[in-house]
This record gives sequence, structure tokens and C-alpha cells, in this order.
Amino acid sequence: MYIGVDLGGTNIAAGLVKADGEILLKKSTPTPPSHDAEGIISAMAEISLSLVKEAGIDKNEVEWVGIGTPGTVDNENGVIIYANNLDFRNTPAAAIFQKTWDIPVFLGNDANCAALGEAYAGAAKDCQTAIMITLGTGLGGGIIIDKKIYAGFNDAGGELGHMTIVADGIPCTCGRKGCWESYSSATALIRMTKEAMETDTKKESLLWKMHEAEGKVSGKSAYAAAAQGDALAKSVVDMYEHYLATGIASIINVFQPEMLIIGGGVSKEGDRLLKPLNERVFKEVYTRGVPQTELKIAVLGNDAGIVGAAMLGR
Repeated sequence: MYIGVDLGGTNIAAGLVKADGEILLKKSTPTPPSHDAEGIISAMAEISLSLVKEAGIDKNEVEWVGIGTPGTVDNENGVIIYANNLDFRNTPAAAIFQKTWDIPVFLGNDANCAALGEAYAGAAKDCQTAIMITLGTGLGGGIIIDKKIYAGFNDAGGELGHMTIVADGIPCTCGRKGCWESYSSATALIRMTKEAMETDTKKESLLWKMHEAEGKVSGKSAYAAAAQGDALAKSVVDMYEHYLATGIASIINVFQPEMLIIGGGVSKEGDRLLKPLNERVFKEVYTRGVPQTELKIAVLGNDAGIVGAAMLGR
């Protein structure tokens, strides 16, 4: 039995997880707002111990704790090297955790953990090789080979959102230009929607009516309006899916995984996203006449990070 902890900027989620990936018990707590490393990591230790207590089991029944965190980690030495939003720099996370509970602690990048969770207990549980992308505020990625995270020799690999798909394109928050994240994240979809709306000076598009009703433009706006036949929204969706398919096809050409899993907020569009992606992607992939990668929507939702973190010790 293991514990998986998913550390986010807003909440810490943790679960008691069986070897097959089933979550027996889970709970969450707000992430301490001070960005104090000791306080945040101590909170993770405390929520982990509270799971054991609520489950009515002995601490010794838990083999290890896995922590999924934003940023770059050094799992061998138990250090979070850099997590910008949490202001972690060379933070000895395992050592701090073990002040509260002396148990083996494993660290992994949160996007990698989500991919590992889907590989063990989700969409790709029957696959040995899988890649997951998450379409949210950014574009996260995780590469799974032989049921293990591939993150390069320095544990910093798998940043799929920061491969360039448009040379000298839109500036990315990472400092480069033309990153896939800048064209295929939910943030990018919102930007594209707003830019399209600005071209509609007469405000005839359904997008404007939705904006007035909801008070904002979201990642759902273009898909919702396109589903009702709005031409401007359809053009936004078409452009977004073009960029998304371009990146997916490139990943498939490099890795040829059994499955490519799509998670994050945009993935909730389900078949409305998946069907046109399949049509676009497999026109662009290099391979012909051999089994092809399956595109699939993630199934574990927010639980993927908990399950994946718990599996880090495997």
C-alpha cells in the first residue's frame, strides 16, 4: 500500500493507493499560501498521516510516499530543484517530510505523475508505452516507457509543451517563441477566441452573446458556440485543432507510443475534440501500413496525479 500526494499551488491532494492503482481513501487541504517550503511539505506529511489514521491502518503498512510536484526534481537525492510558482529552489523535500514521518519518499514532476497514473490505472493501463498531454493553463506532458517515466538523464525531460511548432512564433512564458504551449493550451484557445471576437466589429457572433451572459471568455466558449453552428467559433476551433494536431503528429513520429492520452480542461470536449484530431493527425504522421498510435481521452481526472505519485516507488 502506498500514499500519493499531488502538490498544487492551490490544494494538496493525497490518497491511500493499492498496488493496482485503486484509491482507497483520499482527501485534500489548501496549500499554505506563504510559499514557505517547510510549511508546505509539513502539510503534505500531515495529510499523509491523517489518511493512515482515518483508514485505521498501521503506518508500517504503507511502503512509501510519492509526491508529484510542479517543476524539476532530483528524485535520487529527494530534492525539488526548481518550482517557480511555489518558489522552491533546491528544496530538500524528502528530508523535510521525514522530520514528520520517517518513511521512504519519492519525487516526480506532476505532469509525469499524471501520465504514470493513467498508465497504471487509467486509459493506458494495458499499454507499456504511452504519452500524455494535458491541455490547461499550460501544456504539460509525460512520457511513459515500459511503465516508467522517461525524463532524460537529468529528470528534466518531457517538457513537450516547449517544443517549437512555429519558428519565431508567439512569445512563450518560458522565454522562447513558437512553443506548442502557446498554440495548444487552454490559455492559447482563450487568446485565439478573443482575437477572433475582436475581428467581429458588429458583434454578430454567438461568442459575444455568450461573453455577455457569462462575463468572460473561457476555454469552452469556442467549442460551445461552434456546436451551435457559429462560423467564427468554428474558425477558432479549426485553427486550434490544426496546431494541436501538428504537435501530436510530431510526437507520434518521434516516439510511436501505443497510446497518446489527452487530459486537462480542453479534453472534456471528448469526441468533439477527438474525432477531428484523429482525422488531422493521421494525415500527418510519417508511418504507413503499420499499427498506429491510439488517441484517447484521459479517464482518471484529478486522481491521475495521486495514483501516479503513489506509483513512483515502483
